Amino acid sequence: MNSTVEIQIEKKQGYAPINGLNMYYKIQGSGKPLVYIPPVFGYSGVTEFPTLIEKYQLITMDLQGNGRTADIERPLSFEQQATDIVALLHYLEIKKADFLGECVGGITTMIIAIRYPELVGRIATYGTVFSPFREAYKPEMLGIRLGGAPDAPGIQFQRENYKKVAPDPEYWSTIWSKTLSLSFTGFTNEELTSLKAPVLIAVGDHDFVRLEHMVQTFQLIPNAELAVIPDAGHFVLNAEQYKAMPPIEAFLDKSLTELPFATTESGYHPEETR
Repeated sequence: MNSTVEIQIEKKQGYAPINGLNMYYKIQGSGKPLVYIPPVFGYSGVTEFPTLIEKYQLITMDLQGNGRTADIERPLSFEQQATDIVALLHYLEIKKADFLGECVGGITTMIIAIRYPELVGRIATYGTVFSPFREAYKPEMLGIRLGGAPDAPGIQFQRENYKKVAPDPEYWSTIWSKTLSLSFTGFTNEELTSLKAPVLIAVGDHDFVRLEHMVQTFQLIPNAELAVIPDAGHFVLNAEQYKAMPPIEAFLDKSLTELPFATTESGYHPEETR
């Protein structure tokens, strides 16, 4: 007789009073805390991570004006998002966590790492930019930021997802316009070189972001690793997650002490170099 064993995943969700917001959050799994910061218009549940919740206590949230978290009378900014997420971690009594930031969620992650290093273990980013958008994105990918419309076909996925759970689905046009006001001046070389946390910079070879930009950033961050995912675009975490998760999970699973890489001078020695 065949028997099926189901893995029971712990799950908790609710709303937290954060800096004037009533912020929705969800926690799945158990183990070391891992915070996932979604891309623009993303929210908890749009992207699921079944392999991560088997190993980690995965914390996701709906940021201001996204998903189930209603907008309030204040501007949107990546700096404010970072402050809100730090407040959420304090609310949840989480003293330190690893982070996974997708697209602009990676910008917010990096701000947290720079301003609140004591809260950050390891950082994985996917499709994130570290310089102003005009410098980091491929020129042909800047159309929406330069003047798209809230009903444009290029954002149908984001628009339809928003209207599924938003407190006021008709608020879409307003939050779309407000989101276009988000600006990002980039991180300085001093900020990037000062990072102490290990950072994974992951990008698809067909992503919106220029590979040259990722390589330049990788060379600036002291404890950085670079992963170029083959045959992958900007939405690989939705469309083909199996391509991106192996390097992300391998990075998150690493200990902070590793064997040094072999050089032409040292050579390769089993269990001494790699």
